[in-house]
Amino acid sequence: MKKFVSSLITFLVFITHNGLANDAKILIKKNGCLACHSVKLKVLGPSFIDIAKKYENNISNQQILAQKIKKGGSGNWGNIPMMSHPNITNDELNLMVRWILDL
Repeated sequence: MKKFVSSLITFLVFITHNGLANDAKILIKKNGCLACHSVKLKVLGPSFIDIAKKYENNISNQQILAQKIKKGGSGNWGNIPMMSHPNITNDELNLMVRWILDL
């Protein structure tokens, strides 16, 4: 019985994580992030994997990156500025950032 419960919990976590990942990918496409970023390669901005390598996945960094997306800026990855995205909700930003930092 313990193995069954453990397997069920693992399965539910997997399904939930995959659902959130799919939602994050949809938001990333919908908001035009792929015009400047890709998962593995630097485009105009850094790859999502490079971002994940630079920032430890914790609440503080999630908040910092969400604000960088919302407000835009430059200087962290070179001279090309990142445009602001003020219309993305905080919930959407948090989901996208968590997915990026999970890479």
